[in-house]
Amino acid sequence: MGVSLFPGRYTITDNNEDIVVFVIGMRINKWWAMHKWLPVLMAMPPMIRELYMNKELGCLSMENFSRLRTTLLIQYWQSEKHLMAYARGQKHLKAWADFNKKVGNNDAVGIYHETYIVPKGNYESIYGNMPKFGLGKVMGTTPITATTKSAEHRLKKTP
Repeated sequence: MGVSLFPGRYTITDNNEDIVVFVIGMRINKWWAMHKWLPVLMAMPPMIRELYMNKELGCLSMENFSRLRTTLLIQYWQSEKHLMAYARGQKHLKAWADFNKKVGNNDAVGIYHETYIVPKGNYESIYGNMPKFGLGKVMGTTPITATTKSAEHRLKKTP
């Protein structure tokens, strides 16, 4: 079963909402220390399921990427308040406590996250021959027109 592609060029429907982009992931530094990095890797799926099943938590959508040593998850959040509330929630706090207990400062696995608070009007997008993806999956898409043909034009859109 294939993914539905949308031929042509599209952009997000509007950029009139503040958003939070959260990037989180891990890096396997020592392959042979599976007992150290596997628990970190396995902590994410329950949290991802929780976010997909409970939209009221504020996670709008996410995209996951993996390389040989590194995973990267980009999440789009409704607000900083929603993201911080989730960070203080039971599932995340348990995963964080387990990480510190099992891994701590051991260098077999690395973790990272970055948070970007993006005010309305300060982001744009383009999708060419893509399935629903990223902000387009969250906010909807519209075909590129003469008034949205460049990033500069898309950033200057007004409500």
